Amino acid sequence: MSVISAKDAAKKWGISQRRVAALCSEGRIPNAQRVGNMWVIPSEAEKPIDGRHLRYTAEELLPIKPFLKWAGGKGQLLSQIQELYPFGDTKIKRYAEPFIGGGAVLFDILSKYELDEVYISDINAELINTYRAIRDDVDGLINFLKPMEEKFIPIEIEERKEYFYKQRDRFNELKSKENNNVDFEKAALMIFLNKTCFNGLYRVNKKGLFNVPMGGYKKPTICDEKNIRAVSERLQNVNIVHGDYKQSESFIDSNTFVYFDPPYRPITESASFTAYTEYDFNDKEQIELAEFVNKINDKGAKIVVSNSDPKNTDENDDFFDEIYSSHSIKRVDASRMINSNGAKRGKIKELLISNF
Repeated sequence: MSVISAKDAAKKWGISQRRVAALCSEGRIPNAQRVGNMWVIPSEAEKPIDGRHLRYTAEELLPIKPFLKWAGGKGQLLSQIQELYPFGDTKIKRYAEPFIGGGAVLFDILSKYELDEVYISDINAELINTYRAIRDDVDGLINFLKPMEEKFIPIEIEERKEYFYKQRDRFNELKSKENNNVDFEKAALMIFLNKTCFNGLYRVNKKGLFNVPMGGYKKPTICDEKNIRAVSERLQNVNIVHGDYKQSESFIDSNTFVYFDPPYRPITESASFTAYTEYDFNDKEQIELAEFVNKINDKGAKIVVSNSDPKNTDENDDFFDEIYSSHSIKRVDASRMINSNGAKRGKIKELLISNF
C-alpha cells in the first residue's frame, strides 16, 4: 500500500495539515497510521465528508494548555479576550500572535477553530526554539525532558539545588552558542527550569544569561507528556518565527485576526518585569507598536492589544488613551500573578484595545 504524508493529503484535499491530523485522530481516514509524531495516509484515501465550518466541537480535540508558565500569561483574561474573537466573520481565516509568550490565547484558538494559516513569533530565541522542538520532534524533546523529571523529583533539597544549578549552567552554555538548528536539549532545559525555578519566571541579565534561582515546589509536573504531545499535534501547521513583531507585517492581511501581548508598561517602579530578553521595551517601543497597529489597521486586519492600565496608580496618566486614541479601549479586571509578595497579588485593571 502506497502512502502520502498529512501535508500532501492537505494539499490534495484543499484543507489544512492540522485538519488532516485531526481527522486521522478521529479515525475518519481508514488505514491512516501514526509514525512517530506524523500521520501517513493511504494514497488512494478519499477526503472525508466534513460539513463543519471554522469551529471544532468540544469532543473532537483534546484541550491544550500552555506548556510554560509565563509572566503576563493570559489564562486569567481569556474569557474577556474570547469576547473579542472575530471568528464569527467568515472572512477571518488567519491568526497572528507576534508576542507569543506562553500562548494561552493561541492554544485556546487552536482548540476551537479551523484556520487556513497561523503565525506566531517572539524575540526570545529560547522560547521559539522550544515551540519548534515541540512541533518538529516531540519524541526528541521528551527523551531529554523525562529523565530530568525522573532525576529531580525523588532527590532531597540540597541535591535538587545542585542539580538545578548544574542544569541552569548547561542551559546558559547552550544559549551562548550560535545554533540555527532546533536544539532539543536546550528546549527541554527551558521547560525544566521554568517548572522548577522561582515563580516560573524567565528572566535574563544584561549578558542574556538566565539567572532565576530555584523555586520551592515539592513535586512539580515537569514533563506533562499528554499535554506536550497534544500541543505538538496542534502546532503542525503553524508558522513559528524568531524575530521582532514587525516581521509579521507581510503575513497580515484583511483576513487576519492579530493579537498583540507585548511586555507591559510598568505601573510602578517595582512592577517593572520585562526582562524576558536582553532587549528593552520602554515607552518608545510602546509608541512604535501603536504606530504598527495603525499601519496594519489600514490593511483591514482585526486587532486586539493588551497592556497594563497606568490609571491603576495615576488617574491622570493617559499614555495608552493617547497613543491608541483611534481605537476602542476596554478596562478589565486582572490579578498580579508574578509578585514575590503573595499579599500583593491583588486585583488591578488591564487594557484590552481593539479596532472593532
